[in-house]
Amino acid sequence: MNLPLVHESSDDAQIRLLQQEIQSLKAVLDEVEGKTVSFEAMLRQRLGELLIEEQELTVLYKQQKLAKKEKRLAQKRKGKNYAAPQGLVRSENSKKEMLPVQHQEHKRLYREAMLQVHPDKYAMREDATDVATELTTQLIAIYQSGDLKELQAFHAFVMGSEVPVAAERVPVLKQPLSTLTLLRREKTRLEEQLDSAKDQHLYQIWISYTDPMAFVEELEAYYRDRIAKLRRRTRS
Repeated sequence: MNLPLVHESSDDAQIRLLQQEIQSLKAVLDEVEGKTVSFEAMLRQRLGELLIEEQELTVLYKQQKLAKKEKRLAQKRKGKNYAAPQGLVRSENSKKEMLPVQHQEHKRLYREAMLQVHPDKYAMREDATDVATELTTQLIAIYQSGDLKELQAFHAFVMGSEVPVAAERVPVLKQPLSTLTLLRREKTRLEEQLDSAKDQHLYQIWISYTDPMAFVEELEAYYRDRIAKLRRRTRS
């Protein structure tokens, strides 16, 4: 007995094709994001301490510039003989005394949080750079205060999410969408996500450098030079 041929409808064919395209996009996206994450992890391991010191000195430099500006303004208001408070000085003594185990935990949380919100990580996202700068300033202040609970809360916040930016409102759907429409939207979303992933600075470095380690060495030299300059500028 011959079974009747079942012809695939136009919608079914489109659904099957879209599903294949979506799977392909997901595979490529996973590969691109995997390379970017691995490269970033290697950079953090190699440059982590330099990034942290550079950001600490940058914040200190800005604080000292502000203190000097306020001192000049105060002198103008009260005359040349007015003695304004001294500029801010970088000091480890500002942190509360704590046990060695607590100190190690304090440093671990601080390092992880700083690498998560360091502005250079968001250099290609103008909407997030300012937020990241503000977060690093807050983090340094919390670290210097020695408040472990506050540091733990800050760490939990930044490690649980990307740097916050203005969220778009999601429209409320009045009627359920068809499978075709949902798949088309998913394909568009993945295409946009893939384009964004490929535009990431670290991924562009990974694919454009014959030897990505050459970039790491260039970046290391840049930060060492910048740190040396900042140390001179913040010397009290």
